[in-house]
Amino acid sequence: MSRTAIVTGVGSGLGAALVRKLVQENCRVGMFARSKTTLTQLAAELGEKVLAIPTDITQPNQVSSGFKKVREVFGPIDILINHAGNATWAGLTDLTPDQFEQAWRVGPYGSFLCCQEAAADMLKQEEGTILFSGATSLIRERGGALAFSSAKFGVRGLAESLARELWPKGIHVAHVIIDGEIGSSSKNSTPMSLPSILKPWPNRIGISSPRTEVHGQWNLTSDLIKRLFSSRRPHEKLEMTHKRQGGFATLPSF
Repeated sequence: MSRTAIVTGVGSGLGAALVRKLVQENCRVGMFARSKTTLTQLAAELGEKVLAIPTDITQPNQVSSGFKKVREVFGPIDILINHAGNATWAGLTDLTPDQFEQAWRVGPYGSFLCCQEAAADMLKQEEGTILFSGATSLIRERGGALAFSSAKFGVRGLAESLARELWPKGIHVAHVIIDGEIGSSSKNSTPMSLPSILKPWPNRIGISSPRTEVHGQWNLTSDLIKRLFSSRRPHEKLEMTHKRQGGFATLPSF
């Protein structure tokens, strides 16, 4: 059976890989991002199974309009993946109020707006899946990532609260920690190096090269999607190890 999904924050790395895997799993996917570039490329690559919708998820009217367009083309929403984020690498004295606010607007606030829209369909259907992408920074913060880490903490809190609220109504909510850096998919790109701000962190997870971006990572995504749809116990802990480059994904029990 085909399902309708929306992925927010679709860029050339993880977001694009998620969209491709969902299409492989027979999903029709609405793609949200502020930039049109990647959306246009993915739409040309994947055809009628995807819908490119340039959207700023910090704007309620744009979120509402985007969900309406997906419903009109693909039908009610079955899956929402909240992947949009804003990373400003600065500490307390260098971070501006606008930068701090934007991280929270894209993370917890934007996710909240999208969850409200998606849940409206899922509650009627008495089933659905809402995923949040997270990072180790939300549980093991380091200096110099004040806005990013605190916003990720907020996203985790949102996910945990929704899991308890929506599970009795048939909606599966999970917060997924997937660490690592993803290189550009450009044919001319080279493997990324660690940003200097992260070099002092000895436990930082490894880096993927452009050539392993989609194929290596998203064996994990395939397993994740299948496990989410097959798991019906509200407090089950799902944990998987992503062996390539030492990365991992964990779905904590709520």
